[in-house]
Amino acid sequence: MIEVRELTKRYGGKPAVDDLSFQVRPGHVTGFVGPNGAGKSTTMRVILGLDAPASGEALVNGHRYAALPRPLRQIGALLDANAAHGGRSARDHLRCVARSNGIGVRRVDQVADLVGIGAVARQRVGRFSVGMRQRLGIAAALLGDPGTLMFDEPLNGPDLDGIRWVRGLFKALAAEGRTVLVSSHLMSEMALTADHLIVIGRGRLIADVRTEEFVRSSPRADVLVRSPRGDDLARLLTDRRAVVVAEPDGGLAVSGLDAGAIGRLAADHGIPVHELATRNASLEEAYLELTGDSVDYRAGTTGEDS
Repeated sequence: MIEVRELTKRYGGKPAVDDLSFQVRPGHVTGFVGPNGAGKSTTMRVILGLDAPASGEALVNGHRYAALPRPLRQIGALLDANAAHGGRSARDHLRCVARSNGIGVRRVDQVADLVGIGAVARQRVGRFSVGMRQRLGIAAALLGDPGTLMFDEPLNGPDLDGIRWVRGLFKALAAEGRTVLVSSHLMSEMALTADHLIVIGRGRLIADVRTEEFVRSSPRADVLVRSPRGDDLARLLTDRRAVVVAEPDGGLAVSGLDAGAIGRLAADHGIPVHELATRNASLEEAYLELTGDSVDYRAGTTGEDS
Protein backbone atom coordinates (compact mmCIF):
# COMPACT_ATOMS: atom_id res chain seq x y z
CA MET A 1 0.00 0.00 0.00
CA ILE A 2 1.06 3.58 -0.65
CA GLU A 3 0.40 6.08 2.13
CA VAL A 4 0.85 9.83 1.83
CA ARG A 5 0.54 11.63 5.17
CA GLU A 6 0.24 15.40 5.48
CA LEU A 7 2.79 15.81 2.72
CA THR A 8 4.11 19.27 1.85
CA LYS A 9 6.76 20.06 -0.74
CA ARG A 10 7.80 23.57 -1.78
CA TYR A 11 9.82 24.92 -4.68
CA GLY A 12 11.09 28.46 -4.21
CA GLY A 13 8.68 29.01 -1.34
CA LYS A 14 5.65 27.99 -3.41
CA PRO A 15 3.91 24.78 -2.31
CA ALA A 16 3.80 22.15 -5.06
CA VAL A 17 2.14 19.75 -2.62
CA ASP A 18 0.22 21.21 0.32
CA ASP A 19 -0.69 19.05 3.36
CA LEU A 20 -1.72 16.16 1.11
CA SER A 21 -2.95 12.87 2.55
CA PHE A 22 -4.33 9.75 0.85
CA GLN A 23 -3.92 5.99 0.63
CA VAL A 24 -3.67 3.75 -2.44
CA ARG A 25 -4.96 0.28 -1.66
CA PRO A 26 -4.40 -3.07 -3.38
CA GLY A 27 -6.83 -4.69 -5.79
CA HIS A 28 -7.72 -1.51 -7.69
CA VAL A 29 -6.37 0.64 -10.47
CA THR A 30 -6.28 4.07 -8.85
CA GLY A 31 -6.21 7.08 -11.14
CA PHE A 32 -4.16 10.05 -9.92
CA VAL A 33 -5.51 13.10 -11.72
CA GLY A 34 -5.43 16.88 -11.56
CA PRO A 35 -4.65 19.94 -13.71
CA ASN A 36 -1.15 20.75 -14.89
CA GLY A 37 0.92 21.86 -11.90
CA ALA A 38 -1.40 20.14 -9.42
CA GLY A 39 1.50 18.26 -7.81
CA LYS A 40 1.04 14.73 -9.17
CA SER A 41 4.59 14.18 -10.43
CA THR A 42 6.06 15.85 -7.35
CA THR A 43 4.07 13.51 -5.10
CA MET A 44 5.30 10.50 -7.04
CA ARG A 45 8.89 11.69 -6.82
CA VAL A 46 8.58 12.06 -3.05
CA ILE A 47 7.10 8.55 -2.78
CA LEU A 48 10.20 7.22 -4.58
CA GLY A 49 12.61 9.27 -2.47
CA LEU A 50 13.71 11.42 -5.40
CA ASP A 51 12.55 14.61 -3.66
CA ALA A 52 12.57 15.36 0.06
CA PRO A 53 9.37 16.79 1.57
CA ALA A 54 9.28 19.95 3.64
CA SER A 55 7.00 18.09 6.05
CA GLY A 56 4.91 14.94 6.20
CA GLU A 57 5.89 11.61 4.72
CA ALA A 58 5.20 9.11 1.95
CA LEU A 59 5.39 5.39 2.71
CA VAL A 60 5.45 2.18 0.69
CA ASN A 61 4.20 -0.80 2.70
CA GLY A 62 4.76 1.22 5.86
CA HIS A 63 8.34 2.28 5.08
CA ARG A 64 10.09 5.16 3.35
CA TYR A 65 11.47 4.15 -0.03
CA ALA A 66 15.08 4.73 1.10
CA ALA A 67 14.60 2.20 3.91
CA LEU A 68 13.53 -0.63 1.58
CA PRO A 69 16.44 -3.11 1.20
CA ARG A 70 15.42 -4.26 -2.30
CA PRO A 71 13.03 -1.51 -3.41
CA LEU A 72 12.23 -2.95 -6.86
CA ARG A 73 10.80 -6.02 -5.12
CA GLN A 74 8.42 -3.74 -3.22
CA ILE A 75 7.48 -1.04 -5.73
CA GLY A 76 8.06 -0.64 -9.45
CA ALA A 77 7.65 2.73 -11.14
CA LEU A 78 7.75 4.48 -14.49
CA LEU A 79 8.11 8.25 -14.19
CA ASP A 80 10.01 9.10 -17.39
CA ALA A 81 10.05 6.87 -20.45
CA ASN A 82 13.10 8.78 -21.76
CA ALA A 83 15.26 7.93 -18.74
CA ALA A 84 16.96 4.97 -20.44
CA HIS A 85 20.29 5.75 -22.12
CA GLY A 86 19.78 5.86 -25.88
CA GLY A 87 23.13 4.22 -26.59
CA ARG A 88 22.34 1.06 -24.64
CA SER A 89 20.26 -1.83 -25.85
CA ALA A 90 16.93 -2.34 -24.13
CA ARG A 91 18.18 -5.64 -22.71
CA ASP A 92 21.33 -4.07 -21.28
CA HIS A 93 19.26 -1.31 -19.70
CA LEU A 94 17.04 -3.88 -18.01
CA ARG A 95 20.08 -5.93 -16.95
CA CYS A 96 21.61 -2.90 -15.21
CA VAL A 97 18.39 -2.13 -13.37
CA ALA A 98 17.93 -5.79 -12.42
CA ARG A 99 21.48 -6.19 -11.14
CA SER A 100 21.06 -3.21 -8.81
CA ASN A 101 18.39 -5.19 -6.94
CA GLY A 102 19.78 -8.70 -7.19
CA ILE A 103 17.42 -9.79 -9.96
CA GLY A 104 18.60 -12.42 -12.43
CA VAL A 105 18.93 -12.17 -16.21
CA ARG A 106 16.15 -14.72 -16.72
CA ARG A 107 13.66 -12.23 -15.32
CA VAL A 108 14.96 -9.59 -17.73
CA ASP A 109 14.00 -11.76 -20.69
CA GLN A 110 10.64 -12.60 -19.11
CA VAL A 111 9.55 -8.98 -18.70
CA ALA A 112 10.87 -8.03 -22.15
CA ASP A 113 8.64 -10.70 -23.67
CA LEU A 114 5.74 -9.75 -21.41
CA VAL A 115 5.68 -6.14 -22.63
CA GLY A 116 6.23 -7.09 -26.26
CA ILE A 117 9.81 -5.92 -26.84
CA GLY A 118 11.56 -9.27 -26.65
CA ALA A 119 12.19 -9.38 -30.40
CA VAL A 120 13.90 -5.97 -30.37
CA ALA A 121 15.51 -6.11 -26.92
CA ARG A 122 19.03 -6.09 -28.37
CA GLN A 123 18.39 -2.88 -30.32
CA ARG A 124 19.55 0.46 -28.96
CA VAL A 125 16.95 2.40 -27.03
CA GLY A 126 17.68 5.48 -29.14
CA ARG A 127 15.98 3.76 -32.07
CA PHE A 128 12.77 3.11 -30.12
CA SER A 129 9.53 5.00 -30.71
CA VAL A 130 7.85 6.76 -27.77
CA GLY A 131 5.46 3.85 -27.39
CA MET A 132 8.31 1.31 -27.31
CA ARG A 133 10.13 3.38 -24.69
CA GLN A 134 6.96 3.29 -22.58
CA ARG A 135 6.93 -0.50 -22.86
CA LEU A 136 10.59 -0.60 -21.82
CA GLY A 137 9.81 1.56 -18.80
CA ILE A 138 6.93 -0.71 -17.84
CA ALA A 139 9.23 -3.71 -18.16
CA ALA A 140 11.70 -2.09 -15.75
CA ALA A 141 8.87 -1.44 -13.28
CA LEU A 142 7.87 -5.11 -13.40
CA LEU A 143 11.39 -6.53 -12.93
CA GLY A 144 11.11 -7.21 -9.21
CA ASP A 145 7.56 -8.61 -9.48
CA PRO A 146 6.48 -5.97 -6.93
CA GLY A 147 3.13 -5.77 -5.18
CA THR A 148 2.96 -2.01 -5.72
CA LEU A 149 3.27 -0.23 -9.06
CA MET A 150 3.23 3.44 -9.99
CA PHE A 151 3.10 5.00 -13.45
CA ASP A 152 3.26 8.67 -14.46
CA GLU A 153 1.48 9.35 -17.78
CA PRO A 154 2.02 5.83 -19.21
CA LEU A 155 -0.68 6.34 -21.86
CA ASN A 156 1.15 9.17 -23.63
CA GLY A 157 2.82 7.79 -26.73
CA PRO A 158 1.48 4.29 -27.42
CA ASP A 159 -0.73 3.71 -30.45
CA LEU A 160 -4.32 2.53 -29.99
CA ASP A 161 -3.31 -1.12 -29.76
CA GLY A 162 -0.63 -0.19 -27.23
CA ILE A 163 -3.06 1.83 -25.13
CA ARG A 164 -5.48 -1.08 -25.01
CA TRP A 165 -2.65 -3.42 -23.99
CA VAL A 166 -1.50 -1.07 -21.20
CA ARG A 167 -5.08 -0.74 -19.95
CA GLY A 168 -5.49 -4.51 -19.85
CA LEU A 169 -2.14 -4.95 -18.10
CA PHE A 170 -3.05 -2.53 -15.32
CA LYS A 171 -6.39 -4.24 -14.76
CA ALA A 172 -4.73 -7.65 -14.69
CA LEU A 173 -2.13 -6.48 -12.16
CA ALA A 174 -4.84 -5.06 -9.90
CA ALA A 175 -6.86 -8.27 -10.23
CA GLU A 176 -3.83 -10.13 -8.84
CA GLY A 177 -4.16 -8.03 -5.69
CA ARG A 178 -1.45 -5.49 -6.48
CA THR A 179 -1.59 -1.77 -5.76
CA VAL A 180 -1.60 0.19 -9.03
CA LEU A 181 -1.39 4.02 -9.13
CA VAL A 182 -1.63 5.68 -12.55
CA SER A 183 -1.48 9.39 -13.31
CA SER A 184 -2.93 10.64 -16.57
CA HIS A 185 -4.46 13.67 -18.26
CA LEU A 186 -6.54 11.42 -20.55
CA MET A 187 -9.92 11.31 -18.81
CA SER A 188 -11.38 9.09 -21.51
CA GLU A 189 -8.75 6.48 -20.65
CA MET A 190 -9.16 6.92 -16.92
CA ALA A 191 -12.88 6.23 -17.36
CA LEU A 192 -11.99 2.86 -18.90
CA THR A 193 -9.03 2.02 -16.66
CA ALA A 194 -9.40 3.43 -13.13
CA ASP A 195 -11.69 1.90 -10.49
CA HIS A 196 -10.85 4.66 -8.01
CA LEU A 197 -9.77 8.29 -8.34
CA ILE A 198 -7.57 10.56 -6.30
CA VAL A 199 -8.07 14.11 -7.58
CA ILE A 200 -5.77 16.93 -6.51
CA GLY A 201 -5.56 20.60 -7.38
CA ARG A 202 -2.86 23.10 -6.41
CA GLY A 203 -1.27 20.42 -4.29
CA ARG A 204 -4.34 19.69 -2.17
CA LEU A 205 -6.77 16.77 -2.14
CA ILE A 206 -10.06 17.47 -3.93
CA ALA A 207 -11.61 13.99 -4.08
CA ASP A 208 -10.80 10.41 -3.06
CA VAL A 209 -13.66 8.31 -4.42
CA ARG A 210 -14.67 5.43 -6.66
CA THR A 211 -14.82 6.47 -10.31
CA GLU A 212 -18.50 5.65 -10.77
CA GLU A 213 -19.46 7.66 -7.67
CA PHE A 214 -17.37 10.59 -8.90
CA VAL A 215 -19.27 10.65 -12.20
CA ARG A 216 -22.69 10.24 -10.55
CA SER A 217 -22.02 13.17 -8.23
CA SER A 218 -21.63 15.61 -11.12
CA PRO A 219 -24.36 18.30 -11.33
CA ARG A 220 -24.30 17.82 -15.11
CA ALA A 221 -26.39 14.64 -14.83
CA ASP A 222 -29.96 14.89 -16.12
CA VAL A 223 -32.81 12.83 -17.56
CA LEU A 224 -33.75 12.85 -21.24
CA VAL A 225 -37.51 12.59 -21.90
CA ARG A 226 -39.35 12.38 -25.20
CA SER A 227 -43.12 12.59 -25.43
CA PRO A 228 -45.67 13.65 -28.07
CA ARG A 229 -47.14 15.82 -25.29
CA GLY A 230 -43.87 17.40 -24.31
CA ASP A 231 -45.37 20.82 -23.51
CA ASP A 232 -47.88 19.33 -21.08
CA LEU A 233 -45.22 17.22 -19.40
CA ALA A 234 -42.85 20.19 -19.17
CA ARG A 235 -45.51 22.23 -17.31
CA LEU A 236 -46.10 19.39 -14.83
CA LEU A 237 -42.39 19.00 -14.24
CA THR A 238 -41.87 22.72 -13.75
CA ASP A 239 -44.74 22.79 -11.22
CA ARG A 240 -42.74 20.25 -9.20
CA ARG A 241 -39.67 22.51 -9.30
CA ALA A 242 -37.75 20.47 -11.81
CA VAL A 243 -35.55 22.34 -14.26
CA VAL A 244 -36.63 21.61 -17.83
CA VAL A 245 -34.63 22.57 -20.91
CA ALA A 246 -35.98 21.92 -24.40
CA GLU A 247 -33.45 20.24 -26.67
CA PRO A 248 -33.14 21.04 -30.40
CA ASP A 249 -34.50 17.64 -31.44
CA GLY A 250 -37.67 18.00 -29.35
CA GLY A 251 -36.55 16.12 -26.25
CA LEU A 252 -36.60 17.52 -22.73
CA ALA A 253 -33.53 17.63 -20.49
CA VAL A 254 -34.79 17.41 -16.91
CA SER A 255 -32.83 17.91 -13.71
CA GLY A 256 -34.19 17.92 -10.18
CA LEU A 257 -36.26 14.72 -10.55
CA ASP A 258 -35.03 11.21 -11.29
CA ALA A 259 -36.29 9.02 -14.14
CA GLY A 260 -38.63 7.04 -11.88
CA ALA A 261 -40.39 10.15 -10.58
CA ILE A 262 -40.76 11.56 -14.09
CA GLY A 263 -42.22 8.28 -15.38
CA ARG A 264 -44.74 8.08 -12.54
CA LEU A 265 -45.79 11.68 -13.06
CA ALA A 266 -46.37 11.10 -16.77
CA ALA A 267 -48.34 7.89 -16.11
CA ASP A 268 -50.55 9.55 -13.48
CA HIS A 269 -51.59 12.16 -16.06
CA GLY A 270 -51.96 9.80 -18.99
CA ILE A 271 -49.02 11.31 -20.89
CA PRO A 272 -47.25 8.84 -23.19
CA VAL A 273 -43.46 8.68 -22.95
CA HIS A 274 -41.41 7.44 -25.89
CA GLU A 275 -38.01 7.74 -24.22
CA LEU A 276 -36.86 8.12 -20.63
CA ALA A 277 -33.12 7.88 -20.01
CA THR A 278 -30.80 9.00 -17.24
CA ARG A 279 -27.74 10.76 -18.65
CA ASN A 280 -24.66 10.89 -16.45
CA ALA A 281 -21.85 13.29 -17.12
CA SER A 282 -18.74 11.82 -18.69
CA LEU A 283 -15.70 11.50 -16.44
CA GLU A 284 -14.15 14.39 -18.36
CA GLU A 285 -17.17 16.63 -17.70
CA ALA A 286 -17.28 15.70 -14.02
CA TYR A 287 -13.54 16.28 -13.70
CA LEU A 288 -13.66 19.71 -15.37
CA GLU A 289 -16.60 20.70 -13.16
CA LEU A 290 -14.73 19.79 -9.99
CA THR A 291 -11.26 21.12 -10.88
CA GLY A 292 -12.26 24.33 -12.66
CA ASP A 293 -11.14 26.52 -9.74
CA SER A 294 -7.77 24.75 -9.51
CA VAL A 295 -6.52 25.45 -13.03
CA ASP A 296 -3.46 27.71 -13.01
CA TYR A 297 -2.99 28.01 -16.78
CA ARG A 298 -6.11 28.84 -18.74
CA ALA A 299 -5.99 29.72 -22.41
CA GLY A 300 -8.00 32.53 -23.92
CA THR A 301 -10.64 32.05 -26.61
CA THR A 302 -10.25 32.75 -30.29
CA GLY A 303 -12.22 35.44 -32.00
CA GLU A 304 -14.57 32.79 -33.41
CA ASP A 305 -15.42 31.53 -29.93
CA SER A 306 -15.96 34.95 -28.35
